[in-house]
Amino acid sequence: MGTPRLVRVNELLKREIAEDLYRNFIGSDFDSAAITVTRVECAPDLRDANVFVSIFGHEDNRDGMISYLNRHRQEIIRLMIKRVKLKYTPRLHFILDESLEGGDHILSMLAEMERENPEAFKDDKGTDETA
Repeated sequence: MGTPRLVRVNELLKREIAEDLYRNFIGSDFDSAAITVTRVECAPDLRDANVFVSIFGHEDNRDGMISYLNRHRQEIIRLMIKRVKLKYTPRLHFILDESLEGGDHILSMLAEMERENPEAFKDDKGTDETA
């Protein structure tokens, strides 16, 4: 996973970048409310950081939104520098994180299976597991 310091830096950057995204794009046409920073992975030397973001809705324009974030990363870094003091300021690389959609898809498939065959989702004692 990484050293405890790297884990703390990742969490700090995650929180600060999420706030900066909202602050920086609040008055623009960019829908910053649709973006969730799911995790940040810094390189061990803290020179680069991959910022994984999930985008709610905007299925047809997700790649464009990621490109927009990567084009405007200097503005986000400038805001971040004011509050986060590190020896090196990492270069941010925004990456689309589709793991939340995958989890939602699996949960909807399980719910569909339970609706079709509720007996298969009962435990050995005959009580419903979802309760």
